[in-house]
Amino acid sequence: MGCGHGRVEGVSAKENCVCEILRDIVDAQNDVIENCCDTSCEQSINDLLGETDPGNGLDTVPVILYCAGDCKPFKGFGARRGNGLGTIGKLQSSFIFRVKSVTDDCCAVLELLRDPNDPCECDHLKDPCDQSTHNLENTGICITVDLDCFCHVTCLPAISVFD
Repeated sequence: MGCGHGRVEGVSAKENCVCEILRDIVDAQNDVIENCCDTSCEQSINDLLGETDPGNGLDTVPVILYCAGDCKPFKGFGARRGNGLGTIGKLQSSFIFRVKSVTDDCCAVLELLRDPNDPCECDHLKDPCDQSTHNLENTGICITVDLDCFCHVTCLPAISVFD
């Protein structure tokens, strides 16, 4: 049986049976206990907006993006200006970003977030688990991306990166 050919009692042929069964499971779970994730985009946004703790001082929802197609975590690169005009500082990388803006045509400006005590070598970070999240700070390094190139976003708990 291929996609769309599975039959479940009470589910019409036009409906996706896996989708319907998962909906039924969620409905049943919601009847038993509040179905709330401790960490999710919704929770991070609520924390940022102070809905869970007003006046908490949080200002950023850090995100990790996953490239469409291979579904691998996206690592951004950039550098600050060097010590003088026309010079480039040390190249840095990060899997974790602060969304600065999103345009109508789904392009976004992302700022690299890093722990200043984490080594800055670009080869050091092979995947998001290699990156320290203990003391993320804004870097001032921004990149522009096409959001149509991503298939997944992970929101980390809301934090404060500005003093």
